[in-house]
Amino acid sequence: MVRDEFYWLGQINKATILTNKANGLLKPEVAAIACRALKQVLASGDDPANRVKRVIDFEPKLIAAANTSEVTEIHVGRSSQDMHSTFRSAIMRDNLFDVMKALESTISKLLELTERHQDTVMPSYTNGVAAQPTTFAHYLLGYVAGFLRDRARLQEFLPRLNHCPMGACVLNGTGWPLNREAMAKYLGFDAPTRNAFDATQISMVDLPVEFAQIQASVALHVGEMIADIMTQYAQPRPWILLSEGNGNTYVSSAMPQKRNPGLLISCRGNASDVVSDAAAVVTRAHNIPSGMIDGKSVKIHSALAQSTVKTLERFNKILDALVVNKERALEELNLDWTASQEIADRLMAEYGLPFRVGHHVASGMVSYARANGILPLTFPYDEMKRIYAETVSKEMPGFDTACPMSEEEFKASLDPREIIKRRRTSGSANPAEVSAMLGEMSKELKEFQTLTALGLEAVSAALAKLDSDFESLK
Repeated sequence: MVRDEFYWLGQINKATILTNKANGLLKPEVAAIACRALKQVLASGDDPANRVKRVIDFEPKLIAAANTSEVTEIHVGRSSQDMHSTFRSAIMRDNLFDVMKALESTISKLLELTERHQDTVMPSYTNGVAAQPTTFAHYLLGYVAGFLRDRARLQEFLPRLNHCPMGACVLNGTGWPLNREAMAKYLGFDAPTRNAFDATQISMVDLPVEFAQIQASVALHVGEMIADIMTQYAQPRPWILLSEGNGNTYVSSAMPQKRNPGLLISCRGNASDVVSDAAAVVTRAHNIPSGMIDGKSVKIHSALAQSTVKTLERFNKILDALVVNKERALEELNLDWTASQEIADRLMAEYGLPFRVGHHVASGMVSYARANGILPLTFPYDEMKRIYAETVSKEMPGFDTACPMSEEEFKASLDPREIIKRRRTSGSANPAEVSAMLGEMSKELKEFQTLTALGLEAVSAALAKLDSDFESLK
């Protein structure tokens, strides 16, 4: 069933007939006429040409089906303003649940990858330069944390969105004693929107903006991780890339060696569309007086949500297609000096050398190694002792210049795997911490999945009762 404007206009009319009849605002005989006419109009919606999107187009169909304008008694206390605001809110709510489910699917896939790569070491980067060793699992959990914040924002947004504008009429309420609470309940909302002016003029502008901004955050996280992976394709021997074929990569028409990461590129384009379309939602709502329709487009807001879902679905394909070469990732670490900070840390922690002096010792080692083509695991211990003595003699006159670090300890301090094991702070790449975070984040995801299921169930139950009560109307 397509839950478009036509569908929701039908549900609003069902709820109106039921609540107004119950409150004595609609004569039983007119309610019966309206019921039969509405069923006829809704049945005609099987033809897409009849699925009108505006009250002003829906009502003539109702009058024609009833063969009397008396049926318009159901319109007392209503306006296209509150009816359109209501279907905008309801459709946005449907879009919200779609985005929630898509995001949960992505988080689930990231957690599955994390589970498999807890022992995969890799370089991490700052300012585009290799910085320190970490694990692929720890890296992935960083993105999981970001996506979970996005999911939390969506959850926090739901109760702000889930209020029913019906009964606000144009913008200052109505003289008819409508049962707004019953109307809201029938349509699956938590409660009526409290202020009638807010219901049709303010919330219908700022709520889409809030939703758009959350979706932009989701897309930013997607784009950032894609950019990380894309940098590997500039290397002749990447340690992470997409499996070839199946729509993941494509060959060059001229250069036989190339395997272009088409899936990464297309998903990055999708994410960019979400960010730019979200900005357009803000722009359309900006600098206009209340009462204007510029920022209230169902078409634009729904298209953004669909684009977000599409982006996440394509991102899931990327996660499924990732090929991680553990040996090559370790080699990448050992080709550069991402372990150098560990030298300074150990010299201070275990031998009392001021960190900055230890930093200069490590920096001197790196400079010597790069000038002489030496890699970390092959750096001569004698050269380390020499650089230590020269640095300490210069910066700490009178301090013992003999290197206190044994050769065995020196070699261990340059091993990325040993460095990761020595991390002690909460949230670090230490294997025990990664395992704990994996469990915590998996639990958080399950809680969100439960909330999504409950939210969908609540709306479905409300609409099922509405349909049941309407079918039994006599």
